[in-house]
Amino acid sequence: MKKHILLIATGGTIASKNEGNGLAPAISSEGILSEVPEVREICNVDAVQLFNLDSTNVYARHWLEIAALIQKNYNLYDGFVITHGTDTLAYTAAALSYLIQDSPKPIVLTGSQKSVYLRDTDARQNLLDAFCYCADGGSFGVEVVFDGKVILGTRAKKTRTRSYNAFASIDYPEIAIIREGIPYYYIREEKPAAPKFYIKLEERVFVLKMTPGLSADIFDYCDTHTEGLIIESFGSGGLPRYEDDMFFTRLKRYLDAGKVAVLTTQVEREGSALDKYEVGRRLLACGNVLEARSMTLEATLTKLMWLLGNFPREEIPTLFSRPIRKDIF
Repeated sequence: MKKHILLIATGGTIASKNEGNGLAPAISSEGILSEVPEVREICNVDAVQLFNLDSTNVYARHWLEIAALIQKNYNLYDGFVITHGTDTLAYTAAALSYLIQDSPKPIVLTGSQKSVYLRDTDARQNLLDAFCYCADGGSFGVEVVFDGKVILGTRAKKTRTRSYNAFASIDYPEIAIIREGIPYYYIREEKPAAPKFYIKLEERVFVLKMTPGLSADIFDYCDTHTEGLIIESFGSGGLPRYEDDMFFTRLKRYLDAGKVAVLTTQVEREGSALDKYEVGRRLLACGNVLEARSMTLEATLTKLMWLLGNFPREEIPTLFSRPIRKDIF
C-alpha cells in the first residue's frame, strides 16, 4: 500500500514568483504539487498551506505552529513533508527536532534555490527526493532532504547562498543519499516507539557574536532582555580580558541572576574546546557556563529555547549536554 503523506507548505523560494519587487512566496501547496505529478505515483498525498512566508520572516511562533499541526495530524498520516525557504530552514529543522522527539514517522524538510515555477530549477528534484525518502520504510524523525542528501535536523546548516548543494551536515555524516528515487543509507538506527511533543519555547535567547574589541556594555541589553545567552567566541572558545576583564565580570553577574549562558565557537566545524586555553579554562572554573562543543548554532539556539521553555533552571545543565538526535558529542 502507498504511504499517506501530508505536505505542509510554508513558503520560501520554492513557492516564489517575481511579481515586480523581487521574489516573494506566491505559489500554493497545490500549485507546488501540480509541478511534480510524479509524487502521486509514490504516495497518496494531501496538502495544506500553513503560511506563505519568505523564511527570513520565520521564527519561534512558526516553529510551534508547524509542530502543533503535525501533532494534530500525527495519527492520520505516515509521514510529513515540509516545504520551506532555505535561509532559516536549518533553524526550523533543529527546532522541530526538539519539539517533536522520538518520532517513528518521518518529518522531512526541503526547499530549493530556485522557484518550482521556473524551468531551470532544483525544486522538482528536491520535492521528488523528499517524498521518496518520506515514503521509505527506513526513514523516521526530523531530517532535511536537499540536493540528494539526507541530513539530521540537528546537523544541517546552509553553507551556500546560490549553489544547489546549499546544505551540509556539520561534524556528522549524512544519513543517506537518494539516487533515482531510492535512498541508500549510510547510517541506520532502530526506530523509536512513540513521539514526544512539546509546545513551549523561550524566545528571550540572544546570540552574542564576539568581534575584536567589542564592549562588555552589550550586557546592559542582555541583562534586561534575555533569559539565555549564547556567546559565539573565537576559535576553541573563551572570553577576552580587555576593558579590565569586564566581559568575565558581567557574565558572572548574568549567571548569578539565575540566567543561562552557553559558550560556542564561530568556527563552523570541529566545535569548541574550553579546556584548551586559559581564556576558556577560567570559564569552566566558573562552573555555570555550558559548552556547545560540536553543536551547530542552529541546534544550540533552539535547544536552549526548548530547555528554558519546558524545564526548571537547575535541570538545564544536565539536559543540555544530553544528546538528542546526535546534536552534541
